[in-house]
Amino acid sequence: MEKLLRETSRRRVVGLARRNVVRKAVSAASIMLVSMGLAGSPGGASADESAVKPVKIPAIVSLNIEPSSLVLEDARDERTIIVTGRAASGQSFDLSKLAHLSPASSRDAEMVSIDNEGYVHPKRAGKSVITVRAAGKRTSFAVTVRSMKAPPISFVREVMPILSRSGCNAGTCHGSAKGKNGFKLSLRGYDPDYDYHALIADVDGRRFNRSDPSQSLMLLKPTGMVPHKGGVVFKPGSPAYTLLLQWITEGVHSDAGVTKRVARLEVLPSVPNVTLPGMTQKTIVIGRYPDGTARDVTRDAVFTSSLPEVALVSASGEIRAVRRGEAAQLVRYEGTYAATNITVLGDRTGYAWKSEPEYSYIDKLVDIKLQKIKALASGVCDDATYVRRVYLDLTGLPPLPDQTRAFLADQTEMQAKRAKLVDTLLGTPEYVDRWTNKWADLLDVNSKYLGDPGMFKFRNWIHTAVAHNMPYDRFVRDLMTASGDSFKNPPANYLRIARDTSTATENVTQLFLGVRFSCAKCHDHPFERWTQNQYYQLGAFFAQVGYKTGAAEGDEVVFNSGVGEVMHPKTGLAVAPAVPVGKVRTANLMDRRDEFADWLVSADNPFFSRAMVNRLWSYFLGRGIIDPVDDIRASNPAVNPELLEALNKDFVQSGFDLKHIMRVITLSRVYQQSIDTSKWNSDDKINFSHAIPRRLDAEQLLDSIHLVTGTDSRFQGLPIGMHAEQIPDATTAGGDGFLDLFGKPARQTPCECERSSSVSLGQALNLINGPTLSDAVAAPSGRLAAFLKTNPSEQAILNEVFMTVFARTPTAKESAGAQKIMKNAATTAEGAQDLMWALLNSPAFLFNR
Repeated sequence: MEKLLRETSRRRVVGLARRNVVRKAVSAASIMLVSMGLAGSPGGASADESAVKPVKIPAIVSLNIEPSSLVLEDARDERTIIVTGRAASGQSFDLSKLAHLSPASSRDAEMVSIDNEGYVHPKRAGKSVITVRAAGKRTSFAVTVRSMKAPPISFVREVMPILSRSGCNAGTCHGSAKGKNGFKLSLRGYDPDYDYHALIADVDGRRFNRSDPSQSLMLLKPTGMVPHKGGVVFKPGSPAYTLLLQWITEGVHSDAGVTKRVARLEVLPSVPNVTLPGMTQKTIVIGRYPDGTARDVTRDAVFTSSLPEVALVSASGEIRAVRRGEAAQLVRYEGTYAATNITVLGDRTGYAWKSEPEYSYIDKLVDIKLQKIKALASGVCDDATYVRRVYLDLTGLPPLPDQTRAFLADQTEMQAKRAKLVDTLLGTPEYVDRWTNKWADLLDVNSKYLGDPGMFKFRNWIHTAVAHNMPYDRFVRDLMTASGDSFKNPPANYLRIARDTSTATENVTQLFLGVRFSCAKCHDHPFERWTQNQYYQLGAFFAQVGYKTGAAEGDEVVFNSGVGEVMHPKTGLAVAPAVPVGKVRTANLMDRRDEFADWLVSADNPFFSRAMVNRLWSYFLGRGIIDPVDDIRASNPAVNPELLEALNKDFVQSGFDLKHIMRVITLSRVYQQSIDTSKWNSDDKINFSHAIPRRLDAEQLLDSIHLVTGTDSRFQGLPIGMHAEQIPDATTAGGDGFLDLFGKPARQTPCECERSSSVSLGQALNLINGPTLSDAVAAPSGRLAAFLKTNPSEQAILNEVFMTVFARTPTAKESAGAQKIMKNAATTAEGAQDLMWALLNSPAFLFNR
């Protein structure tokens, strides 16, 4: 802000006289961007594994083995272990790469063997012992070989994973929509039966040489023995080569459609031990199957890191810590996914936990996480900061000076005073307008789809629902099941917008489940468990929704036609409705949507209520516990799963009361924390150790400008003075394109990403040089002009302008800077206008802090 005050004093940029605006606007905009922390900020550093120095391992006092023993089921089974050393300090280190494994005796050597990667292989049925030596210490573990029979190679469980691990069915290779060089496989192996027949039928079956399996194209190409655009994928004699050779030798049999694929993955260790940069951690992946069997699938799993700049993950699953931070190790195997959270603490010498007040379970659970990562919470913000923050969040408007003064003067105990304020704001018309607008965005309330009458009626229904705090489950149920005249029963308009099965499937899952289902339309989701079958099964619930013209112009009647099916694009057959998790009510209901709604809003649905509390949390804290909020998946884990579960439990027990959760969040210490940071939390962006400044959204900003300046907004075809939050339609134009420039969504998708909260040079130029702000500041009928008519003192002007714009009085340093502006102005009015213009252009106004 001080930079803006200096710039204003030097150049005297003010909208009324338009003095030097154009000539200096770009420079002033650049200063604004710097003050916002946007311009000139360095990009994220890329991780360089070679630059990360290995951690020096101290003297080890004991060894630990995970798993503590191994069981090999058959002649082809293989398993490995993780070796961990514990130092005298209690710190643990992964010693797996340094460990030497050997049979404990000559008899044990007859039972098992160990390869150069540390995998144990069976040689004879029975029990044996393996000795482990590392860092001067020694321990052992037991191995049981149950059978030396070698079952036939499974195409589903053994061959398909090799194709996936090798990248053969990736989107950049044969898994692309058109295949590669005339040969196509299903993307990431989502259809084993298709892939088997593609392999068998390709080049008239010449991909396999049954008389001399080693000369099969399936082996010669990936080993580079014949030209292969994919290069060398594996080498002769490798485990993948050996298994494929055996499969071909056995006659390339398929068990697709008979053998079940992996049901879930177990990743060891569940909590990787990489607390310091340079530390490494071996990973083991166990596949758990529906028949109760398990296999070590580490060799064929695919590993990635969500944040390589924090932690690298090698192709074999070894984690290497790079710098302090949190990341997730993402594990994919045959369409099944798992994630483990990685926490790199870094050097926290001198850290000591300092307790802050805990007002609710939110604070307790956040504090537990902060202690785990050795961070401290910032203190609670002052009353002036809180009153502006909570006004903007709940009503979309800042407090007026009299409201701020009344709150600051209230001598009630702080938490009780703030609770009273929250309850008051939750009962205001402005709260209803704010959250009506939010839901209108998410539900795509748009005359483009509904016409003006339908748009108005749908929005008015939302307004009534918000005003009466309709329970969230009932709100969503009404949207899913509404039938009849859409003008008389407005929630029926939702399925007028999402009027085909694909749009309904994708909009409903993204908005109400927080899941992006669209990728499963053409194939199984490449990074999640959702399948193409599930996509069309879900769509089948909406297949019998009918539409007919209503009595009034633009009206439609939504009804259950009782006919209509979704056809699967692969089979051409009708798909029966089914939900992706759990089961629907078995009652024979007339309308499929009733069955679906019962499942959707159930407290047992693992996504419905969690997605909503996560979304609400993001509105008040700047990011979701899972972020983005509408991209919930295994590979995007919650940063604080215990907090998410507690909020979800509270929400369900409250009867899906949205106001209740808002109240709990806004009265938590976590919400009330200051934006000020310390050395113990300045690097934290995800664990809610301090408040994060959030740029006002388009409607908030425009309404705040008009409220602060005491001027009326003008929108085409709407009453003068209507707030931007009250605009019913997405297509309404107004002003100088201000709302569009600052990210107002077009209401064409339910994605939160449709609303932009970015900061741009164009926005800065608009604020500095555009008519919206300058005209409001200089308005002869505005708040400032009216105040100046009372002939206030210079200090009174400073106090009033700061209280109006920032909801607080100026600091001594700010007063000194502001006084210079006033003294340098030709008139008191110009000085006051320049001061207000500068404050309105500062981050302290443009951001909710």
